Amino acid sequence: QVQLVESGGGLVQAGGSLSLSCVASGSSSSNNVLGWYRQAPGNQREFLASISSGGNTLYADSVQGRFTISRDNAQNTVTLQMNSLKPEDTAVYYCNCKRMWLGYVSAQYWGQGTQVTVSS
Repeated sequence: QVQLVESGGGLVQAGGSLSLSCVASGSSSSNNVLGWYRQAPGNQREFLASISSGGNTLYADSVQGRFTISRDNAQNTVTLQMNSLKPEDTAVYYCNCKRMWLGYVSAQYWGQGTQVTVSS
């Protein structure tokens, strides 16, 4: 059973920075893709960024250049560094783990979410 535990959310002023971390237990770092999503009230869950075990990254246009995703395979952790935060970044942020098998997603797991609030 994969468990994802997030930390690092909170309240920040516009223009500020926050760093979110997620520890993935129960999943081998050699065959997973770790990522971050967010969901604001009334909106669908939105993809933000992902990183493969080999370090390949993907970003949503909305956060490209402001957010940076990284991972530590030895610790099986993923970090999202968020800079130049805007009030519209306010949402619950979720860690995501996709277990891969032969190029396909064989299972997907979610963290419990952490609130990020950006004040204007």
